[in-house]
Amino acid sequence: MSEKTLNPFKIAQKQLKEACDALGEEDAVYELLSQPEKVLEVTIPVKMDDGTTKLFTGYRVQHNDASGPTKGGIRFHPGVTKDEVKALATWMTFKCGVVGLPYGGAKGGVIVDPTVLSKRELERLSRGYVRAIAPIIGERRDIPAPDVNTNGQTMAWMVDEYSSLRGVGQTLPASFTGKPVEFGGCLARKEATGYGVMLMMREAAKYKGMNIKDMKIAVQGFGNVGSYAAMYAQAFGAKVVAVSDVSCCLYNENGLDVNDIMKYAAENKLITGYTGECEEVEREKIFGIECDGFAPCALENSITSSTAKDIKAKIITEGANGPTTPEAEEYLLEKGVFIVPDILANSGGVIVSYFEWVQNLHNYYWRFDEVQEKQEVKMVDAFVKVTDAMDEKKVDMRKAAYLVAIKSLAMPMRLRGWF
Repeated sequence: MSEKTLNPFKIAQKQLKEACDALGEEDAVYELLSQPEKVLEVTIPVKMDDGTTKLFTGYRVQHNDASGPTKGGIRFHPGVTKDEVKALATWMTFKCGVVGLPYGGAKGGVIVDPTVLSKRELERLSRGYVRAIAPIIGERRDIPAPDVNTNGQTMAWMVDEYSSLRGVGQTLPASFTGKPVEFGGCLARKEATGYGVMLMMREAAKYKGMNIKDMKIAVQGFGNVGSYAAMYAQAFGAKVVAVSDVSCCLYNENGLDVNDIMKYAAENKLITGYTGECEEVEREKIFGIECDGFAPCALENSITSSTAKDIKAKIITEGANGPTTPEAEEYLLEKGVFIVPDILANSGGVIVSYFEWVQNLHNYYWRFDEVQEKQEVKMVDAFVKVTDAMDEKKVDMRKAAYLVAIKSLAMPMRLRGWF
């Protein structure tokens, strides 16, 4: 089995076991956290525009609700698998734990290529998925959000469908997060994950005695997370020398105009063909760019033992979920690369989703700058806790992040009498 096809759930279990062993936790803690509490597989019939009916397979996984209701995104992608969704739900539990949110982890997915669907077909699929998983979700039970290939519009359809199903005669905005601002969404939610990735790059630079203003940064992936990560890297004073997406890599050793590339990508979907001051090269070249900081913001398993050998960065902040294979991580750590793990680095999305949920429940909304200030406080506090644990236990940052998360989860499970 190649690193690209590694079972993500087995990786998540391995990371958990290593952290439990390092922490000296009881075996019961590992057993309770090694498997999700609930795995739902559904079949969704969708009437297509040509009058035919097509069946789609979807999943919703709830990993652990010891700390509160579960929380996690929904992705529409042809590569979705049950084990991938289980892994993502597991990681979400630890992501919430490491930043101190009163949530457990969940995740959802549908096996579909959304690019071949019309807008109406996509709406029917979104509503059908909600009807299928409605019995196990709710604003006090499991709160979904956007993920790969889903967005605010998708969430708006889902809120509307779920509210209708509940039959309470009112809209239930707290049942989903990541909604458009005009429909109960939170300011700064769209920017949150990418903003958080660069907050962690900034803090990692400080920890390593560097200054982000002196850094050259490369960003793999130019979707929502990668584009905003690049934008905030530039806003923090760094020089963004390369960005990539599925089509190509854009490179300029003197720095790219990220805002201009974002405008181009918004109009053209991809960054290939951009005519600004840069060189267009193959997308895989992103790994070999001369840089100080590297942010993988695409899909999982993108940094393998092969691509890791090309990476020249001193700091990696993981914008994607599970972007680094265990073999690649071992190699990079031996090289002295400082890796801020996904469960901390990309936690900005769930943090601001939590803020959105709180605002929906109380019907009181914060300004953009207030949201970002609150996000920064939570992420910087978590960074300090994790690096303190890392220094105390003499482990890498991923294990340290798991240690912090497991401690936060073990007590409520013990208090509930689960072990």
